[in-house]
Amino acid sequence: MTGDQPFPFVFWDYLVFAGYFAALSAVGLWAGREKKSSPESYFLAGRTLPWYVVGSSFIASNISSEHFIGMIGAAYVYGIAVAMAEWGNISVFTLLIWFFIPFLLASKVFTIPEFLEKRFNRTVRQFFAVVTIASNVVAFLAAVLYGGALMLEKLFGWDLWFAIISLGVVAGTWAIYGGLRSVAWTDFVTLLVMIVGGLMVTLYGLDYLSGDSHSLTEGWRVMIDRNQAHSGVWREAVEKNAWQIARVEEYNRLSVIQPPTHEVMPWPGLALGWISVGIWYSVINQFMIQRVLGARNMYHARMGIVLAGYLKILMPVLVVVPGLILFALQPEVMLLPWEEIRPAADRGYVTMVQAMIPVGLRGLFLAALFGAIQSTVNSVINSTATVFTWDLYRRSFRPNESDRHYVRVGVASSIFVMAVSIVLGRYIEEFGGSLFVYIQTLYAFFAPPFAAVFVLGLLSKRVNAKGATAAVFSGFAFGIAMKLYVQLLPGHLPWVEPYAMQALINWCFCVMICVLISALTAPPAAGQVTDQLTFRWSRLNIGAELGHRWYNSVVVWWAVFVGIVICLMMWFSGLFH
Repeated sequence: MTGDQPFPFVFWDYLVFAGYFAALSAVGLWAGREKKSSPESYFLAGRTLPWYVVGSSFIASNISSEHFIGMIGAAYVYGIAVAMAEWGNISVFTLLIWFFIPFLLASKVFTIPEFLEKRFNRTVRQFFAVVTIASNVVAFLAAVLYGGALMLEKLFGWDLWFAIISLGVVAGTWAIYGGLRSVAWTDFVTLLVMIVGGLMVTLYGLDYLSGDSHSLTEGWRVMIDRNQAHSGVWREAVEKNAWQIARVEEYNRLSVIQPPTHEVMPWPGLALGWISVGIWYSVINQFMIQRVLGARNMYHARMGIVLAGYLKILMPVLVVVPGLILFALQPEVMLLPWEEIRPAADRGYVTMVQAMIPVGLRGLFLAALFGAIQSTVNSVINSTATVFTWDLYRRSFRPNESDRHYVRVGVASSIFVMAVSIVLGRYIEEFGGSLFVYIQTLYAFFAPPFAAVFVLGLLSKRVNAKGATAAVFSGFAFGIAMKLYVQLLPGHLPWVEPYAMQALINWCFCVMICVLISALTAPPAAGQVTDQLTFRWSRLNIGAELGHRWYNSVVVWWAVFVGIVICLMMWFSGLFH
């Protein structure tokens, strides 16, 4: 997978990309035209976002170069199991729709750290705010900018520094200018372009596989047959790497159910990962939940997540199937030494695009790539500025300033965060390995302590601040200890090695510490366990604002979404074969 030659453009490519950028600019200017004199209008779009913008922005913020480079590279190496990173959201999306959205909107919180202070104490809030900013910069922004710049370097011969700076400055403009309203509405436009551009690569890939027949059905059949790896170099490639991938002798690339020792998708992590990484990423991660908090009302928030669920069903067609196509075309890369395979796989998408996308459509592909990057960069910059301004600056330094002052601080902090991320993005390559694994490993480290105390705090009025504080600090120490155990002890338990298993183990550890310390200390004060801070099932309004007709019913469309995902998981688990 070389792909080192520049990617030639013609007039129509430039026209398509210029048209996309002009449309994006027009929408960003229109959405951000209103005065942003209050923090609520700048950071939460004045709580006016409709469901189709909530859902599209939720997914567009999630899609980045991690997907178009890292996830496709991971699918090349690990097979269809990587699709569970998308389909596995069924559990947390269901909880978000039925429990977390009614609760969070009723509590009127501005940020998740603010909620944690009300429920526990200032220490938990401040620590979570600092960790949120750090994870946003390191796990999201820097990695996304590096991934996008790497593709621009390989496709167009751009200098890596120039590519990272260009992406950071251009992509972050709308977050700085218009706040969440501009971010969310430009995400809506961007998602449409990303879907079209991503589908284009998949369809051309299947057509390429089909040979002279030019039949997508035949291309799909060839892709499945070669990924089954029954013979030839495909079988040799799978047999050579089965032990590295999953500590097994026989590896099935077309199953979403993998052993506990699988490097990235062990089945216990998939079955229970939603309670740690899933809840952290989709519920208490500010850059994702912020568009839910900015929804017009509960119906628009819920229906937005239902839409996001359907988009998650589609995502593997855009970012997993190309990896399977790549394996069908170039399995010999899997015969390289293991430490060289994953970086080479990350470069595979570039090769695929260069070989298959005709001149005249490459501008659309570039627009899709840029859209994936700018939507994530916009969202993360906006949410990071929100957390810094509201939970650190306002709470600890200047609590009594005017609304306009906090908006100006938000703008200034956005610029600073963007600058730091650009610098860090240039050095992500020093970590080596897979971009997908790099990002997912960081998620698995940051998520468990806060997911554990957040859920316990909602479910139990007996859990107190001392238990939560002990859990989050000891959880990070325990996470580091597990990584040292795996790195330094050759005889370690193999099922502890996957990062998804480490996240699950750490979550259980944090639950134990939180419950134990809370039981040994005084109960929380009455003001810390009100109906706005803990679940009171009779007051949760689970059945409120669900739509009045079948065609706009949250229940109907959620049920169909769940049914489709379950059928897909069963089909690719081998139960129907």
